[in-house]
Amino acid sequence: MRKADIANLVCEKVGVSKTEAVELVEYVLECMKTELQKGEPVKIAGFGNFTVRSKGERKGRNPRTGEEIAITPRRVVTFRASQLFKKYVNS
Repeated sequence: MRKADIANLVCEKVGVSKTEAVELVEYVLECMKTELQKGEPVKIAGFGNFTVRSKGERKGRNPRTGEEIAITPRRVVTFRASQLFKKYVNS
């Protein structure tokens, strides 16, 4: 499913124009990205939690040469599905 598919579903279900539906989906996603960029978790009841986790620097290995390299520290987004969502997917 793509962003356009979600917008089409919103358009059909809510009864707004396709342009408005695209804007709504874009706005929701932009709000989520902004909060995650600030390091704030995004919690959607019945769906799950998006959080930002910091990973420290660590040593890695180039698989071709076997040379040891340093992997730089970074932040990653993690998603943890809610129990309701897990139950729905597995039913």
